[in-house]
Amino acid sequence: MIKIKKLHKKFGKLHILKDISVSCNEGQSIALIGPNGCGKTTIIKCVLGMVVPDDGTIEFNGTSILNAFQYRNHIGYMPQIGRYPDNMTIGQVFEMVKEIRQSNHLDLDLYHAYKLNDLVNKKMSTLSGGTTQKVSAALAFMFHPDVLILDEPTAGLDVLASEILKEKIIKERQKGKLILITSHLLSELDDLVSEIIFMQDGSIRFHKTVEQLKEDTNEERISKAIANVLKKQLNYE
Repeated sequence: MIKIKKLHKKFGKLHILKDISVSCNEGQSIALIGPNGCGKTTIIKCVLGMVVPDDGTIEFNGTSILNAFQYRNHIGYMPQIGRYPDNMTIGQVFEMVKEIRQSNHLDLDLYHAYKLNDLVNKKMSTLSGGTTQKVSAALAFMFHPDVLILDEPTAGLDVLASEILKEKIIKERQKGKLILITSHLLSELDDLVSEIIFMQDGSIRFHKTVEQLKEDTNEERISKAIANVLKKQLNYE
């Protein structure tokens, strides 16, 4: 579904992405993890067409995304920090996006679960970070996308809102969609993902299924398994 080949990106003298090659297919739920500055968000922005790589290619369903935009209609994106016009209300934001997407076939599960229908007259400038995240989550799932890209999706959400979102992610995963998640909270990934891509210094250190990772490390929790791998790679034992 998404195939990245030999991707490179520099910002000035900083080589952010170094020869990245990876394939992500429907039915996979993949965690893209790694320390700050490792290139996770840059990869996502390249896939979304927000950043143009210096070299390499990205294909969506076998077609290059270069100079294309229609493929983005198949992607639901939840940014780590959503930015919306301050003077617009929640209701106006949803109406604006619906008009842009021109679709009446809507998934309103999160919209109602988060009771956003009771907040339609609230201006975006008055919202807490958590409520803004709820708006971003509802918009990401709203148009039944084939691919969901969720950048630190639970950041800023309270415990109940996080559980509601995780249940929704699992539900969409069961439908066979491709889901890409970045997260620093490794403990939250156990029930959500089937594969792990670990990045460091702009490169992919490993790409394994959760089962492979647990078997290789003899650990049951993803966070423990990843820590085990890193200790060996960095000679911390």
